[in-house]
Parts: sequence; C-alpha cells; structure tokens
Amino acid sequence: MPSYATDTPALRIAQITDTHLYADPDGELLGLNTRHCLQQVIELVAQRRPHLAVATGDLTHDASAAAYQMVRRCFSQLGVPVYCLPGNHDEATALRNNMNDEPCHSVPCLQIGDWQMLFMDSTVSGSEGGHLGEQELDRLHNALAGSPGSPAMVWLHHQPVSIGSRWLDTMAVDNPGAFFEIIDRYPQVRAIVWGHVHQCFERRHKAIRLLATPSTCIQFLPNSEDFAIDRVAPGYRWFDLYSDGHFSTGVERLAAIPGSIDLDASGY
Repeated sequence: MPSYATDTPALRIAQITDTHLYADPDGELLGLNTRHCLQQVIELVAQRRPHLAVATGDLTHDASAAAYQMVRRCFSQLGVPVYCLPGNHDEATALRNNMNDEPCHSVPCLQIGDWQMLFMDSTVSGSEGGHLGEQELDRLHNALAGSPGSPAMVWLHHQPVSIGSRWLDTMAVDNPGAFFEIIDRYPQVRAIVWGHVHQCFERRHKAIRLLATPSTCIQFLPNSEDFAIDRVAPGYRWFDLYSDGHFSTGVERLAAIPGSIDLDASGY
C-alpha cells in the first residue's frame, strides 16, 4: 500500500469527478467543451494547493486511449498525485492501463498520514448502473480490518444510497446492503464519497458522512424524475483531513458555466 507523510496540520484532498473527456480535444457534451471545463476547474483546484486529488470516474466519455492521455495531461497541471477510479463511461481495464503513470495512479488503497483511502470499482461492463462484486467487498473488509486505528474514507463512482432522483437512482449500486453490512462493522469509516450524479449531495449513515460532488462539466438537476440539466456551474469538492479523524469539506464552483448547454436535451 503506498503511503505518504505530510507536514501540515491538515491533509488536503481535491475530488474531481465526471470529466467526460473525448479523444477529440474539441469534443463537446451537450454543447460544453469538456476539456475546457476541466482545465478551468483544475485552475480553481490549484488555488487550494491540495496534497493529492481523487478522480471518481467517468474520466472519459469514449473510453479511448487518446482521451485518457488527454485527461492525464490535464491532471498533470496540478503537480500532485491523482488517484483514479473507473466510472460507467470508462472501461476499467483501459483506465488502469492508461492512468497508472505519473501523476496518475490506479490502486485499490492508500495510506496517507493517519488516514486510509479505499478506492472501489463499482462498474459493470456494458451497464450504466453499479455493483460491488465479491472481490471488491472482500478487499474492503480486509483493508478495514487490517487498519483499525486509521480513520478511513471509501471512494467509488456510483451512489450507494438513493439520492431522490428517479432516473439517476436506477443507475445506483444495486447491492448496497452487502456494502453497508461491511461498513457498519468498522467505526473508523468517516465518509463515503462518490461521483456519477453530477450534483452536490450530503446525508449521514449513522456517524458516516455520505457525499457526492458536482461534475467538471454538465450538472444534473437534483430531485428530478427524468433527465434534466441544472443551470449551475461546474466544480469540485475539497477535504481537509485531520489526524484525530475529523474532517471538513466543501464545494467550489466556477463563477459561470464555461459555454452554452443544450437545456432541451433528453439525455446524453
């Protein structure tokens, strides 16, 4: 398990998610150039000077090697390690093959300072929905059992709880009971964090904070029955983690949407 030491009171992490880059640098998602959007968000992230970033899936829209290389070039502007998870628009093997070269890493776990980071693959080939297979769940259990003294964060792409949006909740983790049965055994888990839903979300499961984060491109309208775009700017989530196990977090957005979105779209 890789490990790092920090010399500041807080470990600062940036979560970047759902970047949806294409092989074509001019590729657009519902009218937005996703590369331009990501570059502007990265400039915003850099101002906070994180120690590392976590990219929680849908890094590409077409799962091409060229798109992954584009993502890696964008992430390199941060000058910090970036830990990458696959999403349903990625291809998990292609992501691991293309995003495991500096500054990017595709690994199952990380010990950094006092904290344990657990990176899960919730993707199902050919499906927009999520599932946590037996191997992923066993790995989660073993990692938490092996580091009972380390506060832990669990990261994945798909939401493991309903977020109150009918169409998005058809594409959630389909076996959340098995997931939370393991989580509930380990009081050191402080947060479960995901992407996929292109919006802010926060709830608690017992003492654990459940958090979702805006996309770096288009945003989905919260609590919508059917596909709908929200008229808010792209962003990212920051975390400040402390050695006693507590943390603070927030979302920062661009000042405006960097382009024009097709608000009449019925999907993407």
